[in-house]
Order: sequence, then C-alpha cells, then structure tokens
Amino acid sequence: MLPADPASYEELAEAFRWDIPERFNIGVACADGHPATKPAIIDWSADTPVTLSFGELSEKSTRFACALSDLGIGRGDRVAILLPQCFETVIAHLAIYKLGAIAVPMAMQFGPDAIRYRLGLSGAAALILDASGIAKLADAGADLPDLKKLICIDDAPGALDFHRLVEAGSPGFRPADTGPDDPALMIFTSGTTGQPKGALHAHRVLLGHLPGVETHHEFLPREGDLLWTPADWAWAGGLLNVLLPGLYFGVPVVAARGARFEAGWALSVMEKAGIRNAFLPPTALRMLATLGPAARDYRIDLRTLGSGGEALGRETLAWCRDNLGVTVNEFYGQTECNLVLSACGALDVVRPGSMGKPVAGHRVAIIDETGAELPPGQQGQVAVHRPDPVMFLEYWRDPDATRRKFIGDWMLTGDQGVRDPDGYFFFVGRDDDVISSAGYRIGPGEIEDCLVSHPDVALAAVIGKPDAIRGQLVKAYVVLNAGVAPSDELRAAIKAFVKQRLSAHEYPREIEFVDEMPLTTTGKVIRRIFRDRAAEEARAAEGG
Repeated sequence: MLPADPASYEELAEAFRWDIPERFNIGVACADGHPATKPAIIDWSADTPVTLSFGELSEKSTRFACALSDLGIGRGDRVAILLPQCFETVIAHLAIYKLGAIAVPMAMQFGPDAIRYRLGLSGAAALILDASGIAKLADAGADLPDLKKLICIDDAPGALDFHRLVEAGSPGFRPADTGPDDPALMIFTSGTTGQPKGALHAHRVLLGHLPGVETHHEFLPREGDLLWTPADWAWAGGLLNVLLPGLYFGVPVVAARGARFEAGWALSVMEKAGIRNAFLPPTALRMLATLGPAARDYRIDLRTLGSGGEALGRETLAWCRDNLGVTVNEFYGQTECNLVLSACGALDVVRPGSMGKPVAGHRVAIIDETGAELPPGQQGQVAVHRPDPVMFLEYWRDPDATRRKFIGDWMLTGDQGVRDPDGYFFFVGRDDDVISSAGYRIGPGEIEDCLVSHPDVALAAVIGKPDAIRGQLVKAYVVLNAGVAPSDELRAAIKAFVKQRLSAHEYPREIEFVDEMPLTTTGKVIRRIFRDRAAEEARAAEGG
C-alpha cells in the first residue's frame, strides 16, 4: 500500500517498492480476513439496499469453490461468468480463484456470437449465468465441446442450481496454494482493432492495480469510503479498478443494475447510496454532462471521481468540476497492463487533457518504432516496461500476438501519445485512429470532445476518411440530443463551431448524423466500424 499522506509525487515515486509475497491468492485476499459483519457488497438495484457481509462472502465463496471441485473442475480449468452486478458474481469470482481455476468474465451485453467466441477460445469447462444467459446460449449453438457444466443463479431446466451448490459445498475446503505468477483471470480485449484476444493474468494482477487505485482515489481507503461504478464487472474497469481492490482494502462496493446506462439513473444511484468514490468511463461522464446544471439537483457527495478508457477532454472535466464539485482524476491503462498512469488531485498531479504521470512502481515511456525512448514533445507509442506485476502473462493460445506485443522489454499499448517536459502524458489516439491529413497528424479525441460540447450533440466519433488530395479528411459521426432534428444548417453550424474552437485543419469536413454509436463493453467508440464505412464510401465514389 502507498503511504497515507505522501509529501509529494516525486517523493512517493522514488520511495515506492513492490512487495509481492511468495504465495498469493486473490480469492483469499479479498474474501477472508476482514471483520465478518462488515459490509462487502451493498446492492442498490432497488430502492431498499441488500447487503452481503464479508463473513457471508468468505463462507459462500469457499463453499462454492468446494462445489466446483466436486463437479470435477480443478486448477487451471477455465470457468466463465456471464452475470450482472450481483452477489453471485462476486461469490463466483472469489470461488474460482480459491479453487486455483481461471475466471473468464463476459459482459452482459454480449450477444450469442460474442459469447460463443469467448467460450470456444477459452475452452471454458463451466459457465455461470442467469436466465437471460441461458436464452442467449441457446442461440449460440451447441458446438462447444469443452463446456461441460451450466450453473444458473435462476431456476433453469438443464442447468445446475448455483445456490444449491453453494449450500452443498463444505466450508472447510482448503483454497489452492497459489503463487503470484499462477494464472487466475482471462479478460478479453475490447476488439477495437480486430477479434478480441484473451489476456491471461496472474494472481499478482490485483496487487499491481493497487497503487493506481490508491492514486486516483486519493489514498483509498479513508473512513467512510464507498465505491461504485456503472461499468460491467466483466471488464478490467469494473473488476480490477473497483470490485476486487475494494474488497481487498475492505471498502464496501455498491452493486446496481439498470436496463441501460442513463444519466439520471446514475446520479440517482450515487445520491441514494451515498457514493463517495466513483469510477465513471468517459462516455458515461459525457452523458451526464448533457444534463447541464440540472445535475446539481441531485445531492451528490463524492470524495473522489476517476475516469479512464479514453481521453476525457477539457470540456467534460470542467463540467464535472462545476456540477459534481470534484476534480476528475483521469488514469490510463489497457486490458493487458492497466492503471499505469494517473492524475491525483491530492498530490497536485492534475493537468487538463492529460492522463497524468506514471503511477508509483510503473515505468512508462513514449517510444519510437525501434523501442528507443523519445524526448518530451515528440509523439510516439505509449509503452510499459517489464517486469511489472500488473502486466498480463500472455494472449491465450496466441503466442505470435504475444510476441508482437513487445519490443524488447517494452510492452506496446498501440496508443499514440506525447509526454511534456513536466512528465505528464497526453493521449493522441490509437495507432489506427490517428488521422494524417495534408501533412498534419490529428488525434480524434480533442475533436470529439469539442463536438460533444456543442449543445445539440450527445455523442461523436471522428475518423480519417481516404481523400485523394489530403490523404485523409476528418469525418465526424454524430448522435444528436433527443428532440434535435438533423439538417444541413445544423451540419454547417457544427463545422463552424469546431473550426472556431480548435483550428482550420482539425474541423470535420464531413459530418454524418447517426442514430446510435457503436461502443465496446468498456464504453469506447468502435471507430473501426466507421473507418470501414468511410473507406467503402471513398472506393464507391472513386469507382463512380
């Protein structure tokens, strides 16, 4: 853990040393050893909260680990989880770790094809799900030879009953004696640039996350801290930024299920639950910002607010400060190596538009295509040096992709960035997202942030469209706010708005209004879909 009150960022970074024990198990660390009566999970999906204590979590996760063992599932076997934010999700995760098996979380918004792909690639021996998952699995086909057991938290024909298995398991089951490098978790990448890959993580991944969580939550845990994120616990942002660190530190975590993310719903959850520490992805914060000053009608009392996944932008940062009364601590990482950069208001490490500085214990740099570190001000790829406790072990069953992820001891993120002379890192865009137009290299994030600050725009995605003269031109796909009708006049007004606020070379020369934005489960825009569409348009125009 970090010291509770470090004097400065520089002092903290210089003094920090990793302390990774010889034996470590995520399930034991998160479930066992806390006061039995202390709340672990508080479910605010309804108007009245329901609490799962640490004592209950410890016993139920041990019993379920025993039940899985009795079903023939053992160390190294993959067990998939397709569940929302609920008690059973937490029990399942910690039981799998205690068993020494490998958890494979899957997001609730996945359709049959996505579920089938992940089950097939991981070779999952069991799947824990609810009734909605049973229906999706029926559409996914039967060609999953490795999948032997279905375990449902609802009453479902043909599936084992989760709760009966928990009751039948022995509370005396001994957790697996795992080391920090033993595999524990397989999280699939977002698939922004191709088919998702299974990033295999070791038990140490939780320890590797702790300094980043402590940093952007300004030295969690503090008295009265209470964590929440609307992010699905199936992806790194929900699981490793919030759920598991919260349990490790003994900080209660709030669960809340909504049909879909809505700004009013999120503010209502924060108000009624009394959330003190929130992680809200950039897309979620931009949706909150569409409420304008009306957000102040909710009685929100946040101590800390973190955001990561994509660049947030100055406009949204300013809105959060003015309407939520808190400075957003942006952080950066990816599925393979998460939470390696962070802002921290308590250490005065905040610079608008920046992802922050390297979190204590992580070595991050901007490098060129040869792996050489670049000086401040030069754009290159963001890279993380190994060894690092938070770094993945490998891509599951894909050694070639694993090798391509590294240049020497630098892990390539695939993100373009710049470091300024003061050590702050700035996100430019994914390698595939950077637009080359008339000699300029343009990142989409700043343009998208400017677009969503327009009063009529809800969401925006910016890509480079092939152009015979400029190489690429800037094109924007825009979702308008409810009640706003698309028109040529509005299109021209939005172009002028961006041109005036940014520059003549960055404004979108083409704007297309769309009904919805394709997003990954992490809330990132899948720009690849728009790039493919724009390329097809350009080819068709050229052929015509």
